[in-house]
Amino acid sequence: MLNRAALIVRPKQPYMAWAAGLDDSELVPSFDGEQTVYLVPGFEDDDEAEDVLAQVYAEIFEDQLFEWHTDEDAWPKGRTLAMFKEWFHIEMHSVVEDLCGYEILDDEDV
Repeated sequence: MLNRAALIVRPKQPYMAWAAGLDDSELVPSFDGEQTVYLVPGFEDDDEAEDVLAQVYAEIFEDQLFEWHTDEDAWPKGRTLAMFKEWFHIEMHSVVEDLCGYEILDDEDV
């Protein structure tokens, strides 16, 4: 078992509306499509999970915005934890098992 937890976010309506408003292509992210899984510091209970979320939400928020639109000028301003929770369904899982028999590598370091 890894000394990490997993965090998954799925877009809610405010994110979808923001994405749809960027152009007239009618392309929008998927509510239920494949999502990025973020490895975050481990936690023992809901209070610790909330602390972890407070530590990482800004980076994840920016990552999610960047995945859809790379022009930071078009990103919403004043992004807070409350806004993050309005824009995304959040799943946090405290147990992460590594079933691979080889080292975890960051493809950016290779």
